Amino acid sequence: MVAGMALDLGLLGRKENKARTLRSSGFRTIIWVSAGLLFSQAVYFLHHRLHGLETVADYTVYKNQFNSSFTLYSDLARLKTAFATEAAIQYITGYFVEYSLSVDNLFVIMLIFGSFRVKQADQQRILVWGVAGALLMRFLFVFLGGALIQSFHQILYFFGGLLVFSGLKLLFGKDKNEEMDASHHWVVRLMSKRFRVYRGNPEGKFFVREQGKRMITTLFLVLVVVEVTDLIFAVDSVPAIFGITQDPYIVFFSNMFAIMGLRSLFFLLGHSLEKLHTLQYGLSLILIFIGVKMLVPQWFDYMGFNHWHNLLVLGGILSLTVALALLFPKNKGIESNT
Repeated sequence: MVAGMALDLGLLGRKENKARTLRSSGFRTIIWVSAGLLFSQAVYFLHHRLHGLETVADYTVYKNQFNSSFTLYSDLARLKTAFATEAAIQYITGYFVEYSLSVDNLFVIMLIFGSFRVKQADQQRILVWGVAGALLMRFLFVFLGGALIQSFHQILYFFGGLLVFSGLKLLFGKDKNEEMDASHHWVVRLMSKRFRVYRGNPEGKFFVREQGKRMITTLFLVLVVVEVTDLIFAVDSVPAIFGITQDPYIVFFSNMFAIMGLRSLFFLLGHSLEKLHTLQYGLSLILIFIGVKMLVPQWFDYMGFNHWHNLLVLGGILSLTVALALLFPKNKGIESNT
């Protein structure tokens, strides 16, 4: 996984013309999505070994510890199959949720680049560090969240409330198609007060020296804004995956595979992401659904809700979101004609 990420980042760091970038980005996006989905097979066959589950008693302890819903059988072979099936479904569901939230993150990053008028060559360099920072933050958030849940299980209700609040804010918030004003971003104002900012052409550099003084460039400001944006999205995405499963391994791997290949996806969707104008509404419904499940799990248990149903509901929301965006494209010509 680490070698694949390094290869992807290194290859995309080369200078390519626009047509080749779109073509190669599409190919790499397919590779990464395929790898993410195929990893569910590794989860199916190997996940029980990570937890050292060998006996019926081991599976019983695991089920109680992580509130899993797989059926306990006295026959060990049937028990392993039930556990492996649930683990694979949890991984796929979590992967789709995290990948969808990552796409929304890309949309915001596109607005940031447009606001700062960042050149495409510089975008690639910023995204290298942005993806690396996102991986590190998710890694820390996942294990911090897992530790909190293990020591204070009631924090799941806080996570659920946070997701419902974030979903409602996304649902009724401002349209993300609105342009961002770079000069008024709080990160830019804070950094400008504390550091000397070089306003000239940064020439792909994060730091420069002028008259013997070290200064940060506008590219470094963009990088900090992107990292802060990743941090904000992690606050939503990590609780969301804990609403699907509390297994730390599944949470970690679904996050990592959702983030890997985002640079390829960014350049692939660079000219078409705006067509998914319904994305924020679909994501808001996903966050609200997961949040409500975490707040009142007994309701869903009473209805016999399981991880198959989770996958169907979330897949249905995403499919409906894309279908509505394609069937009812946003008409940009209205504003220009008024």
